[in-house]
Order: sequence, then C-alpha cells, then structure tokens
Amino acid sequence: MAEFIMKDIVKKNHKENDYYISSSAVSDEEIYRGIGNPIYPPAKKALKDHNIEFSEHYAVILKKEDYDKYDLLIAMDSYNMRLVNYIIGHDKLNKVHKLLEYTNNIRDVSDPWYTRDFDRAFNDIKDGCLALFNYLESKK
Repeated sequence: MAEFIMKDIVKKNHKENDYYISSSAVSDEEIYRGIGNPIYPPAKKALKDHNIEFSEHYAVILKKEDYDKYDLLIAMDSYNMRLVNYIIGHDKLNKVHKLLEYTNNIRDVSDPWYTRDFDRAFNDIKDGCLALFNYLESKK
C-alpha cells in the first residue's frame, strides 16, 4: 500500500517527475518460484476505498545493490528494518528509516497481516507518507 499511497501524494502535489517510488519485500515469503505475489486483496480494497490509484504489482525482493540505487529505504516496522539492514549491510549513509519516524510517533506501522485492520494500517501509512513527503520537500 505504501508505494501507491506515496505515489498518490506525489501526484496530487504535481511532483511526479521529482520522485522515483518503488517497493520491495525483505523476505522471500511473497516470492514463489521466482514470481512475486500480487497485491493482497484486502490491501487493494483499502486503496480502492480511499480512491488511491494502483497498478498490478508483484513482490520483488530487496537486493544489496538497491542501497546504491535509492536515496532512502523506508521500512514499515522494526522487524523489517532489521531485515533491510541485514540485506544491505552497514547503513553508512543513513538511508534506512522507519516510515513513522517522520511523524511525531515513531512506533511501527500497524501490521494488517496480523491485525486484519487494513484501515488502521492505511491510516498509519498515509500519515507516514505525508510526513515523509513534507520532510523531503522541506529539504529542497
């Protein structure tokens, strides 16, 4: 959901040419025989319910070389952040952050896989993406 929520924020602010936004999995749970799973149906529903455009998306695994490709690597929670750091090695340029770090609340994004509360996860992600966007724009 985060990729499409952030893309929506960027688009609504007419900044599509300023950002490249992509998402990756940090484990192969979402990859089967080299093919990633599509967007989880309840996540699609949450995006539709909030009028967020999305395209077909299939999970891809984060790679060590992605560290050099992207300016930031954003994790949804502490566990995923540890996995990102394991994959990339040392975060020498301080590129790895939790999404809600950009809000006044640095807790983990509510994980809808366990809670089944996709609305709460959506709200957490939207709050984090808005805060991240505002942070990035303030640095220009």
